[in-house]
Amino acid sequence: MLGAASHGGKAQSTVVSARQQGNIRQSVCKWCFRTMSVEELAHGAAAIGMKSVELVPPDDWPTLKKYGLTCAMASYGDALRDPQIRYGLNRKENHDAWERYFRTFIDASADAGVPNVICFSGWREGMSDEEGIENCAIGLKRVIGQAEQRKVTLCMELLNSKFEGKPGEYMADHTAWGVKLVQRVGSPRFKLLYDIYHMQIMEGDLIATIKENIQWLGHFHTGGVPGRHELNNTQEVQWDGVMRGIVETGFKGYVAHEFVPTGDPKASLLQAVDLCDV
Repeated sequence: MLGAASHGGKAQSTVVSARQQGNIRQSVCKWCFRTMSVEELAHGAAAIGMKSVELVPPDDWPTLKKYGLTCAMASYGDALRDPQIRYGLNRKENHDAWERYFRTFIDASADAGVPNVICFSGWREGMSDEEGIENCAIGLKRVIGQAEQRKVTLCMELLNSKFEGKPGEYMADHTAWGVKLVQRVGSPRFKLLYDIYHMQIMEGDLIATIKENIQWLGHFHTGGVPGRHELNNTQEVQWDGVMRGIVETGFKGYVAHEFVPTGDPKASLLQAVDLCDV
């Protein structure tokens, strides 16, 4: 069992049991927990009732399965994530590389029972929002039939364009832009990864936005605002309230913790799991 924490302030090392309501299927992003191996993180996550460790490559999926976990969001992992964020689907010259990525990960995910594959819009670099939507839709439609056939959902992550990469450049930085793209693609196998940390920075109004757009949302990420650290009372988001809002929509997907711990990572993770188990 992981060491636990109180809800306020920094995580402590006392032992607390998660409530295990189970209405939120919780996951954790491996890249945030760099001091822990996949094996160690999977063991600890399973012990506190989590369902997934994500953003790890297929070579790590058997380790997750050993502990009864899935990888709720597939990607290459750390090494190739940042280039994908900048060189996204909004530019046609990137589409061949994205198609290779998608075709590989759609099949691997389907074979392993992994539900989602991540993708990114790319940077603006002078491009209009409408042209970006059109180009992303063209790229996604090259592979959406395979995703539908294999029952894997492609999820484009909404990121803030204030601090992420070069300021003002990431294109999918508001829910409305992402929803227009999902509607343009017109497939139940393409949705948005609604990152609560990023969208609090860009637009706030979290619960109302989530409820209004839940049909277009396939996955969630967390992270304390400001700073992208622990979910606690130093942060401006009322996390249990947001989780209740998600539960009220009937959402059955995953909510993944994507924060960088400042203290004991095991205690910080249990603190987040306990807070979000509503």
